[in-house]
Amino acid sequence: MAQQFLNGVFPALVTPFRDGQVDEKAFERLVERQIAGGVHGLVPVGTTGETSTLSHEEHRRVVELCVQIAKGRVPVIAGAGSNSTAEAIGFMEHAKAVGADAALVVTPYYNRPSQEGLYRHYAAINDAVALPVLVYNVPGRTSVDISNETLERLSKLPHIVGIKDATGDLTRASLQRLVCGEDWVMLSGDDPTTLGYLAHGGHGVISVTANVAPEACSAFYEAWAAGDWAGALAWQDRLVRLHKALFSDASPAPTKFALAQLGLCREEARLPIAPCAEAAKPGILAAMAEAGCKA
Repeated sequence: MAQQFLNGVFPALVTPFRDGQVDEKAFERLVERQIAGGVHGLVPVGTTGETSTLSHEEHRRVVELCVQIAKGRVPVIAGAGSNSTAEAIGFMEHAKAVGADAALVVTPYYNRPSQEGLYRHYAAINDAVALPVLVYNVPGRTSVDISNETLERLSKLPHIVGIKDATGDLTRASLQRLVCGEDWVMLSGDDPTTLGYLAHGGHGVISVTANVAPEACSAFYEAWAAGDWAGALAWQDRLVRLHKALFSDASPAPTKFALAQLGLCREEARLPIAPCAEAAKPGILAAMAEAGCKA
């Protein structure tokens, strides 16, 4: 069976800022709220954490801080992606050294490697650091799509254990499960289609929405895990407008706006992410109310 500690709801944590600096106190509040809300793990410095505009020192500090706050209560999947293989390995080494339980490594962006290049990128990471790795496939942002055939090759390596799939292609999920085997971990990276992804054999979700509504997202997953499909569908209906609203402007600006309304952190993001557009805010507030969000 797929590694159990990688099953469930894992918030793709935002990185809160105050006056241009990482707001460590706000980050601690966010992490504690997630754990209290019943999530199954934490993902610091993924792409929702604005990792592309963090310095390497900030990146490492946020991972270390997350591990320290979690104190082993839930697993930590550290973001460790880069379009430089050597840089990704460096982030992996640090994640392992500070006690992260696994790493999330996005496919290299902009340089658009071939399938062979993708295989060699992840194989080099596998060989360098003994830490479980989830491949993050998000072609809409990286301009490269890792194929099921390449994932099948990677699934045979000891430390490449699964995927965060943000393609929204549910047929791909079923085919991937067949070629990668029952030990392959399959996490959705697309909140609105997670219910369908679970039905196709997925094991959970790395969720943006869980930042704002951890209890509801956890209840959605627990209903599904208990075989309560009607209950899971009811939670899906309650959350789906929030899933969509949090991408009504460039992410994570809508999520930070929502968290600011809950008094958890400032709206502040780093350029080139602008503050959430005024036109998007009414829809976000309405979706938050529908989902029953509270601090």
